[in-house]
Amino acid sequence: MQTDLTPLEFDARHLWHPYTNVAKLGPMHLVTETSGIWLTLADGTRVIDAMSSWWCSIHGHRNPVITNAMKQQLDQMPHVMFGGLTHNPAVDLGRKLLGLLPDGLDRIFYCDSGSVSVEVALKMAVQYQMARGHTGKTGFATICGGYHGDTWKAMSVCDPENGMHGLFRGALSIQHFLPRPPVRLGETWPEDPKENGLTALDQLLTEKGSEIAALILEPMVQGAGGMYFYHPEWLRQAKAYCDAHDVLLIFDEIATGFGRTGKLFAMNHAEITPDILCLGKALTGGHISFAATVTTETIARGIGESAAGVFMHGPTYMANPLACAAGIASLSLLEDGIWENQVARIETQMRDELEAARALPGVADVRVLGAIGVIEMQETVDPAQAHQLAPDTGIWLRPFAKNIYCMPPFIISPDDLSRVTSAMVSLAKGAS
Repeated sequence: MQTDLTPLEFDARHLWHPYTNVAKLGPMHLVTETSGIWLTLADGTRVIDAMSSWWCSIHGHRNPVITNAMKQQLDQMPHVMFGGLTHNPAVDLGRKLLGLLPDGLDRIFYCDSGSVSVEVALKMAVQYQMARGHTGKTGFATICGGYHGDTWKAMSVCDPENGMHGLFRGALSIQHFLPRPPVRLGETWPEDPKENGLTALDQLLTEKGSEIAALILEPMVQGAGGMYFYHPEWLRQAKAYCDAHDVLLIFDEIATGFGRTGKLFAMNHAEITPDILCLGKALTGGHISFAATVTTETIARGIGESAAGVFMHGPTYMANPLACAAGIASLSLLEDGIWENQVARIETQMRDELEAARALPGVADVRVLGAIGVIEMQETVDPAQAHQLAPDTGIWLRPFAKNIYCMPPFIISPDDLSRVTSAMVSLAKGAS
């Protein structure tokens, strides 16, 4: 190993970034500081983090309320095991979280990351079904176009054809995939099940319900699967079908939770409560990795009646006090309700300013929900193109597949948001 390499040279030689080919490295920028909506690069250039660092930094980077809470916790107790021990940060975060969730979701299992929270949810569903004597219910149903994380079982419920994990299809357990809900958000809901997409769900659960432990999906918004927004009525009726066939309903709100869609949780658009809920990303305001899987008292006690007698999962850093302190502070920032006006303003502005892209050649669609803005192209967009332009435009964007999108921090000002939307439209022009 050479010791005289610059940070970027060492990075290129020895570090491995997400979804990259180490032999074909794209543009790379060295970040030296973050603050609010800004990333400061090594040469002093400042760029707006229009991604909220993969959708988690809703209050902005280095938020003083959150960082101060973490500093105080660091001086008192950075970590302690959660097996046989508990601590106030875990309890206090639990109180705040349950105060935001709908009635019925009563048991919180703290996790390391969003993907792990999905793994936990899937294990919960299977162990609960087995405890009830439904030993054949070990499979899962989901909808095409979904994404639930990069860990092994989570990959098995990601889109098998067009998703980023399609190449593992031969190695993963085969799950039951339904067509994506065809009625988009904002369209008129047709009552005919053949038109609204529920015929396929009805048929699957009728024929294979005895083999399916749960239906897992991202409510309302499919994130990394394509930024697809669909009608909340599909969720309402899907819940009824699941209940009729003793199939649990799991909502993955890792990306959509904590205000991103304009409501505190995406499930609030449909006014239904799942049996198991996965949360992550913005739970700590993007300051430290953390997640939670929340379920009902019935499921928790049912698992206690299983052959094992306990739920078979226990991460080393479960309920990490430092992360809990960050979560408490982040949720306290949401409690004042200011985020609602912030997200509503962002939504209105993005609708107005992104509309110009609709007339561009090569643009397939433009859509906005809450603090999510998307320009969908007809062809795949090279993310390296956006990465290369970041220092010049002053905007950090990371397109994927055919989507040029942003999920800005809620604290972004109207002027700075205009810079983001302008960069998106310009990128769409260059990509067409």
